[in-house]
Amino acid sequence: MSNKIGFVSLGCPKNLVDSERIMTRLCAEGYEIVGTYDQANLVIINTCGFINSSIGESCEVIDEALEQNGKVIVTGCLGARAEFVSNKYPDLLAVTGPHAYEEVLAAVHKVIEAPHQRDFSLLPPQGIRLTPSHYSYLKIAEGCSHRCSFCIIPQLRGDMISRDPVEIIAEAETLVENGVQELMVVAQDTSAYGLDLKKQGIETNIHQLCDDLGDLGVWVRVHYLYPYKTVDSIIELMADGKVLPYLDIPFQHSNPRILEQMRRPAHAEDVLRRIERWREICPEIAIRSSFIAGFPGETEQEFADLMQFLGEARLDRVGCFAYSPVDGAPANDLPNPVDEEEKQDRVERLMMQQEQISREKLEERVGQVTDVIIDEITEDQLICRSKWDAPEIDGQVFVDRVDGVQVGDIVPVLIDTSDEHDLWGKVSEES
Repeated sequence: MSNKIGFVSLGCPKNLVDSERIMTRLCAEGYEIVGTYDQANLVIINTCGFINSSIGESCEVIDEALEQNGKVIVTGCLGARAEFVSNKYPDLLAVTGPHAYEEVLAAVHKVIEAPHQRDFSLLPPQGIRLTPSHYSYLKIAEGCSHRCSFCIIPQLRGDMISRDPVEIIAEAETLVENGVQELMVVAQDTSAYGLDLKKQGIETNIHQLCDDLGDLGVWVRVHYLYPYKTVDSIIELMADGKVLPYLDIPFQHSNPRILEQMRRPAHAEDVLRRIERWREICPEIAIRSSFIAGFPGETEQEFADLMQFLGEARLDRVGCFAYSPVDGAPANDLPNPVDEEEKQDRVERLMMQQEQISREKLEERVGQVTDVIIDEITEDQLICRSKWDAPEIDGQVFVDRVDGVQVGDIVPVLIDTSDEHDLWGKVSEES
């Protein structure tokens, strides 16, 4: 039997990092990763199981892989529900939970013997990466210690376990040495990084880690910050230019009663004051957040409170999701669920309001010169991102093509046009 492995990675950037680690181990043992079911001797699916829609997508891919290949290993968040998956798909070769790298390798070995012993020297120093070569996700912790009522991540991935800072910095240095120009720091709760390491006698925190990463001379973008007081110190790093002025902080709601039902802290007035303070510390900051509309028991007035909050906060980037019940989430037992049609209506109303805010915020960028990173070069333009935009979730900057640049370069651009999502401009002569 040949040694060709198909691989499908679903879900969030944290899952993507898990996929990269599994694939790196596979390639170090001589397996070949292929892109189609018919080429593969078996298929690994790294699943998402966060909400019902992601569970549905994972199941569709499993169905497809079983039909077109037949030999399938399931890992990832949905794999944490092993009994459910095994009962639904009794023909699977194996089912493992998230970040179970060695378990996946062991399952592969049972079907296809490793071509040789694991040898990482055969691979690029940065390992196998599923992102473009000029940016990379840097996962700093596994799991989550919060118990938000709408979320089952702790059930799937366990409590938060921070990585050793020495290990993280070493990985980051290797990535930078091999061409990465943007490091995107991810964890389920980056704000809490290092709290658990104190028990091991390791004194570190997210501020210290970001400060050290900022010394590497590349863009550092921090995702999924929880609204602790420690966020203020990260804003100071943004103002100093060590971290990109991009705050990714999922508030989820603004109404105190709903936040209490969600088991999340913060009061809307406190948040508004803090946002004002953050903008004082770092005036060019862009704030991205996500919200849930139609949480069980959410009244029209409580939704109106959220709309008012957004109108006052004037966040730069916003995502909104209709509440989706997930098996095992405590919020499912709350009374007065919101009608599905009403949920969708609230999402649409919120995003319509936010679209206008976004349009106005981007108009303020017109006439400015800002650095952008080049993600793609076409025949007539450079497709870029500003320091205020993360890949795949935020907007882009479209720039008239010039010669002498390549993907991954960071160039100054004069912004001359905007809409509700994106910016347009020309490479500036300013340095």
